[in-house]
Parts: sequence; structure tokens; C-alpha cells
Amino acid sequence: MQARSERTRRGLVRAGADMFDRKGYAEATLGQIAASAGVTKGALYFHFASKDGLVDAVEECARTLLRDFVGAQRQQNAPPVQSLIDLTHLLARALRQDPVLRASFRIAHECAGGRPSAGDFHQPWTTEARDLLVRARAQGLLRERQPWEGLQTLVCAAVCGIAVLAATGSPHLDAGCGTTGVWDQLLPALVPATDLARYRTGPPEDTPAAHDPDHAPTRSTNHTAAR
Repeated sequence: MQARSERTRRGLVRAGADMFDRKGYAEATLGQIAASAGVTKGALYFHFASKDGLVDAVEECARTLLRDFVGAQRQQNAPPVQSLIDLTHLLARALRQDPVLRASFRIAHECAGGRPSAGDFHQPWTTEARDLLVRARAQGLLRERQPWEGLQTLVCAAVCGIAVLAATGSPHLDAGCGTTGVWDQLLPALVPATDLARYRTGPPEDTPAAHDPDHAPTRSTNHTAAR
């Protein structure tokens, strides 16, 4: 019984995310979401007292993606610069493929200031990017005599820009192998030229999506090979 209840809840979260992604917070109705999940409105209200309650569950599910990534990177003791690159690939891929993350970004944009719990979904990703940059600086992995504030702004702008392009399906992200192309240009500004070969600018080989433009079979994802 408990397992079935949990499956119903997960189905509602997924259906809600899909509906919020397609219609937006204001236009999506609980009746539509219940019908999409194949349950009654009564079953929906058993799990979520309101639309905001369902939105909170969708957003929490989206946060799990970033938390799992951060935990795995720290467990593997991954180099911070490589983790930064992989963070952006994860974000771009998830925003193209995962309605839960897309819905969270859309709701945040639509409801900023309108819902007490509405959050800026760029902020956790840019915070993690800055933290990785700080770790890279502390370990002496960045180019010397770089303007620190400008470097942080550049990286955060890249993260936000990739997020916007991926979420909107912009063809600009696909040109030049998308996120890989961004890092082919950005990485030389971050690390010494002698260290470029240490980093992979393409997505991790074990997690590419079949339709991911970043994973082009005719292009090497190694920075030195691409140069």
C-alpha cells in the first residue's frame, strides 16, 4: 500500500512538472495534472493540499539533481575545474531532457516575488560554480594575476547563459557542439596553457544523451585535440 502511494506521488510530481513546463504555473490546473497522472483530484489532494504544495515537490525534486552531482564529485575527489565543466554539461542536458528541471526554472521566472517559496533556480547552480572556482584558486589551478571578480562574473554568466539557452531550446547552444564549444573558448581564460590537456571540455563519456549536440561523434572532447 505504501509503495503504491509513493508511486502515485511520484507520478503526480512528474505530471505536474510536465504540465508546468508546457503551460506555466498560472495556466496549469490540478484537474489537468490529475488527469495526466491517471488519478482523481481526490487522490491528488491526498498527497498535495494545493498547487503550491505540488510546485514545492517539483522544485525539491529538481534540487536533488544538483545535490547528487555535488555529492558524487566530492566523493570522487574530482578536480574542481573539471567538476565546473561537468556541472554545465549536466545543467544543459537536464534542461533539454528533464521537464522537472525545466518546470522549476520556468516557475521561478514566472512567480518571482509572487510565491513566498519561489526561488531563483539559477542561484544554486551559480553558487556551486563559484565554490568550485574558489577551490580551484585555492589549489593554484587558475591562471595567475587574473582579475578575480571579473573571473567569477564570467563563469556565472556562462552558467546562466547556458541555462537560458538550454531551457529555451535555442539553436545557439547547438552551434559548435554547444556547451563543449563554450568551454573550448572559456577554458584558456581560466587555466594556464600548460594545463589545458588535463581537462575534458566535452560531456562525461558515461553520461552522454543520444541526441545531445554536445556529444558529437566527429569531434574530440579533449581540449588539446580540438585546438
